[in-house]
Amino acid sequence: MDIARPDLSRERRRRRIVVGVVGAIVLVGLVVGLARLSPAAPAVDRALVWIDTVKQGPMIRQVRGLGTLVPEEIRWVAARTPGRVESIVVYPGTAVEPESVLLILSNPAVEQAAAGAESQLKAAETELLNLEVQLRSGVLASESAAASAQASLEASKLRAEVYEELFEEGLVSSLEMRLAKVNARHSAALNAIEIKRLAYAQDSIAPQLAVKAAEVERLRAEAHLRRADVEALTVKAGMRGVLQLLPVEVGAQVPSGANLARVANPARLKAQILIAEIQAKEIQLGQLAQIDTRSGKQGLIEGKVVRVDPSVQNGTITVDIGLTGTLPLGARPDLSVDGVIELERLDNVVHVGRPSFGQESGAVDFFQLEPDGVHASRKRVQLGRSSVASIEILSGLQPGDRVILSDMSASSSHLRIRLAD
Repeated sequence: MDIARPDLSRERRRRRIVVGVVGAIVLVGLVVGLARLSPAAPAVDRALVWIDTVKQGPMIRQVRGLGTLVPEEIRWVAARTPGRVESIVVYPGTAVEPESVLLILSNPAVEQAAAGAESQLKAAETELLNLEVQLRSGVLASESAAASAQASLEASKLRAEVYEELFEEGLVSSLEMRLAKVNARHSAALNAIEIKRLAYAQDSIAPQLAVKAAEVERLRAEAHLRRADVEALTVKAGMRGVLQLLPVEVGAQVPSGANLARVANPARLKAQILIAEIQAKEIQLGQLAQIDTRSGKQGLIEGKVVRVDPSVQNGTITVDIGLTGTLPLGARPDLSVDGVIELERLDNVVHVGRPSFGQESGAVDFFQLEPDGVHASRKRVQLGRSSVASIEILSGLQPGDRVILSDMSASSSHLRIRLAD
């Protein structure tokens, strides 16, 4: 028969309680310990990040832009009159001289107008000659009448003197003497009138000829203009250079003033660089620049800023760079180039390579490499002035520090990362 033992039951219950309490304490300790552990640093492939060392020394501030080479001397040849393209003599890419014929136009109305102007000019010139002959003939007639009046006056004066002597001797009557004196006075009046008439005839020649000559000059200018219109149907280059553009075809009808061709001098080029508006505020005339034609070291051309466009288009400003260096082989209009403009030289500043994030005069977070070279910790850095490939460090980093310049936005929620090989 079983015997009841209450002491054993109490002992088993006490052991269970002790085991449960100890297990609970261990579990709580594990939870607390795990909570206090820092999360493992995420791994980043070292080959995918750009690491640079903070330096102290001179820094050249520059801005960069893309652009093209353009000629400094460009001439658009426009149609002087409407016309039809009959033939094209030369095509783009051909070297031309000022008198080189580019294309030939036709316009019968222009040719007819020129012929009519020439005819009117010849008629006016003939009328001028006829008028001059008539006026000269009139002067000669006035000179003849004046001479006759002078002769008549001399004869009348002589007769009056003779009659006066004869009257004193009693050979003629008083009436005859008085009539002789009247005739002398009449001849004198007629002579004065003829002299005035001759002077008037002589003085009137120049004004009358001037009026007609002015008409002739007007018609001559009109004829010259019409001849120029006809000559303009033979389109010439007008300058030495290379024909760049010929936007017409044979048989096309072109209006007056339409652009027919573009000629440029390929020996004198400049670079037009597009600079972002926010970077162009410090660009000044005369600043040094370098143009890269993308053909190796021989493709680098020195220059300087000669013009800054005051207007902004699509967020960029056009800057003209005058080329002071020798043009490399292959340099031609419309060639795509890179341009770097030097803003200023800083003597002794702390700087690092320009990161792919952040703007000048702003604060950004860098991942700074720790001494082990494996881990990197987030650090707040104040940036200063920037350049094309570098940026000034105002605070947060010291010369010799190594930082990651790549975009680390994917790790923005972590304070520490690990670089994996």
